[in-house]
Amino acid sequence: MPSETVPAPPPERRSTSSTVGVLVVTAGVLAALIAAALTALSAGSSYALLGLPDPGPITHYGLPVVRVTAESGAVVCIGSLLLAAFGIPAKRSGALAADGYAAVRTAGWAAAVWCVGAALMVPFIAADATGRPVSDVLNTEVLFGLVDALEEAKAWALTAFIAFVVALACRVALSWGWTVVAFGLGLLGLFPVIATGHSASGGAHDIATNSLLFHLFGAVLWVGGLVALLAHAARRGAYLPLVARRFSRVALVCWAAMALSGMINALVRVSPGQLFTSTYGLLLVLKIVGLVVLGGFGYLQRRSVVRRLDGGAGGSALLRLGAVEVLVMFATIGVAVALGRTPPPAGSATVPGRTELLIGYPLDVPPTPLRLLFDVRFDLVYGTLALALAALYLCGVYRLRQRGDSWPVGRTIAWLCGCATILAATSSGIGKYAPAVFSVHMGQHMLLSMLAPVLLVLAGPTSLALRVFKPAGKEQPPGPREWLLAFVHSPVTRVLTNPIVALALFVGSFYALYFSGLFDVALTQHWAHLAMNAHFLLVGYVFYWPVIGIDPAPRPLPPMGKVGLVFASMPFHAFFGIALMMSQTVIGANFYRSIDLPWMTDLLADQRLGGGLAWASGEVPLVVVMLALLVQWSRADSRAARRIDRKADADGDADLAAYNEMLRQLAEKDTPRSS
Repeated sequence: MPSETVPAPPPERRSTSSTVGVLVVTAGVLAALIAAALTALSAGSSYALLGLPDPGPITHYGLPVVRVTAESGAVVCIGSLLLAAFGIPAKRSGALAADGYAAVRTAGWAAAVWCVGAALMVPFIAADATGRPVSDVLNTEVLFGLVDALEEAKAWALTAFIAFVVALACRVALSWGWTVVAFGLGLLGLFPVIATGHSASGGAHDIATNSLLFHLFGAVLWVGGLVALLAHAARRGAYLPLVARRFSRVALVCWAAMALSGMINALVRVSPGQLFTSTYGLLLVLKIVGLVVLGGFGYLQRRSVVRRLDGGAGGSALLRLGAVEVLVMFATIGVAVALGRTPPPAGSATVPGRTELLIGYPLDVPPTPLRLLFDVRFDLVYGTLALALAALYLCGVYRLRQRGDSWPVGRTIAWLCGCATILAATSSGIGKYAPAVFSVHMGQHMLLSMLAPVLLVLAGPTSLALRVFKPAGKEQPPGPREWLLAFVHSPVTRVLTNPIVALALFVGSFYALYFSGLFDVALTQHWAHLAMNAHFLLVGYVFYWPVIGIDPAPRPLPPMGKVGLVFASMPFHAFFGIALMMSQTVIGANFYRSIDLPWMTDLLADQRLGGGLAWASGEVPLVVVMLALLVQWSRADSRAARRIDRKADADGDADLAAYNEMLRQLAEKDTPRSS
């Protein structure tokens, strides 16, 4: 069979595509020059402040240039994967369309740049942290020793590894599902760097790190998404108006997230009076100006360009406006890199104590029931998540009501109670004391893994979303409804909801976390606390979904299987609590002793209290689950009875008549005939 030849793109199309490539390279060079120039203004004072010798101009100028290179690769990689996964419609078979495949290939090359840049950052970070020239730390033995001692160097090494995996994934990804996986890996690659730097140390580092999480994710999705959109327009890709509308919605959310999180992060590090009296403050003002300008470009894009695309116009206007926007975006990245290299002004915050250095804030008084309820410290990640989930659910119910459809009030109440449980567990006094007090942490663990998931699955969020989102037509590109269905029926979801897997994750994670030494390591890292809370929520949801969930599970269980799964978890959970109460070894002893809270005198007694909470709290979800199962079975019987009655009314009760006739015939056969 003769092989098909792919026709070469028209000269004009090749020229436009190469123009976008030149634009990105130019923007990256601009960002690198800005970062290097602005960093040089404060480099000498930074080393003097830290008491380090000057490592020389190669480190001065090379480090920001290399960092801009790495971050530019990350931006283009993640933006291209975002476009391929959720911008360009895939085929109905699940295979990527030609434009989606082109975006994934671009992401692969960008991931390679990201990987090389992140790997080069390791020796530069080592040289910068020790005040030595880069050439002095390139010795393998010296470099490995420094990497082992420097958290930021470890973070960049891990980032390089993740970027390498993403690059490999982009080379082999041909389907929509694997593109989504590669996109998730790309986002994961941002976490190690977020957990280091100015925001991860000093006072209020919990707020600073959480705000940086929103800020960096918003920036990467916005900047990378725009670059990918311009590349798609340059290729004259299909569905350009649809892709532009989807990106416009993402850009609006990202801009709002960047603006709010950037303001919060800035207030942690600098006072308003220092904005114009320090180098750090002036760089921050430059970044704010860039963000405001970008907001204006985003408004023009949504109001003018997208409307013109919907009217059938070409993408030339989008390319013109987007080119200027990309240049401003990358210039802002350069300012941000310089800001990260500049120490905050002296006197911008009080000297933190030991507790504040370890968890981000002081704890001067012991917890009491009132303090656990009302001593609020809002968690920017999970507090925002709880509020956003509640708002989205209410918006979905409102849209159904607007269409004249009904939605059970009980499900709405269950969802709001589940969101309130997440909010209370992370943003009340429980969330404030949990990082420093084991018993409070265990109470938080039980709320997030045992109570909140039960309430959330009873609300049927997937069923609500499937009713709100309209299905795409036969000839229309897939949308949110199709994405959700693909996720629910994906192999990963089927594996996780397997009863054995769900049970092993739900009860096995208790033992793996607390009795393996993993908890001791996680206590010192803020990102690990975020990961633990996410694990508790997700594992609990996966376990209770097939048991009492309103949404159809990928692996439906029979009624007795549901009861058996719940009762199978009880002995493991009870034994976990008893093991904690009987243990003579304090879990996380080094960390809790280093905090040195004056009112925490008996760590073993506090651990036994936490074990008692774990043992006793297992009864509450069991009662809720059994009540929910009884109600569901009762309603199922009622629905079956109503269905039988409707059928009887429709056919004149033919089934009952046939049954009575069969009994009459049997009776006649058994009755002896009279002679």
